[in-house]
Amino acid sequence: MYELFALGFGPFFREQSPRFEPLVPARIAAEHRGGYEAWSQASTGLARLSGKLRHQEAAAAVGDWVALREHPGPDHIAVIEHIFERRTVFTRGAAGRQARPQVVAANVDQVFVVCGLDTDFNVHRIERYLARIWSSGANPVVILNKADLCDDVPGAVSEVERHAVGVPILVTSAVAADGLALIAKAIEPGSTSAFVGSSGAGKSTLINALVGTATMATAETRTRDGRGCHTTTHRQLVLVPQGGLLLDTPGMRELQLLDDDGLECVFDDIEALAALCRFRDCGHEHEPGCAVKEALRAGGLAPDRLEHFHQLQREARAYERRHDERLRRQSERVWGQLHDEASRLRKWKEGG
Repeated sequence: MYELFALGFGPFFREQSPRFEPLVPARIAAEHRGGYEAWSQASTGLARLSGKLRHQEAAAAVGDWVALREHPGPDHIAVIEHIFERRTVFTRGAAGRQARPQVVAANVDQVFVVCGLDTDFNVHRIERYLARIWSSGANPVVILNKADLCDDVPGAVSEVERHAVGVPILVTSAVAADGLALIAKAIEPGSTSAFVGSSGAGKSTLINALVGTATMATAETRTRDGRGCHTTTHRQLVLVPQGGLLLDTPGMRELQLLDDDGLECVFDDIEALAALCRFRDCGHEHEPGCAVKEALRAGGLAPDRLEHFHQLQREARAYERRHDERLRRQSERVWGQLHDEASRLRKWKEGG
């Protein structure tokens, strides 16, 4: 049914393939309550994890390449025996206080950050997305959608350019079908592009326009605040007629950082200044000889940019501390269980 190249099976995965022969390579196109929709060269259908993978608490994500016992089909559920090593992976901290990573998209070549030029426009949110994208290994592209609702599009573009240096910025209006050719040009055959952003930013509408059919459900945004209603409820791969795959994701109210990876790319101006500080571990707060604070005083660095840099650093470090604490507690539970089991075994041997 599909050429593997069209599904994104490039050299990185072909090199792994001999290890899994004679199993069937397939791509995870969607996840539904623990089950998966898998696409292979011959067919599509449902798939589930093998008992071994479930025992290892391994999980596949949309975009993953997996090795199946057989091709998926309408009359049976294929079994996933192995998950290919990922080339890129876009993650975030799971919502809530639990310190655990959540995979948003696996094996994507580029990630489109869709931001509406309406009441939801927020450059700091774009910075947050860019940090996670750079950390994932994929390339970021910013899409400023709903240009028909903005009175100063050039001003908005200039503002994003100051916060996303070197990142391509595309201006679109999904409703008016403006700028779609720019997105289509950025999508190469055999590549995979994910769309991320807030609810109501227009991700699904853009994907429908690019695919040419109403593949993804859409809904009107709320007039009082411009926010969407989470029409997309799961991650889903779709094929573009001219080649390439698109991955739609549910709108994110919260994109929590896992670590500070990627911040050096988003705030490369601050990183360059930090290299001139007197102390290598300068926190750019009250230390003497701080080149970052000097640039702030001289007007070469915007105060809100430095403030957001500090905010994201603090958030990333707090997450890492919670994650380390969670691992410590898990380890203590495991050792406690082993101790109890050893005690029971000793009593049994002693006839107690």
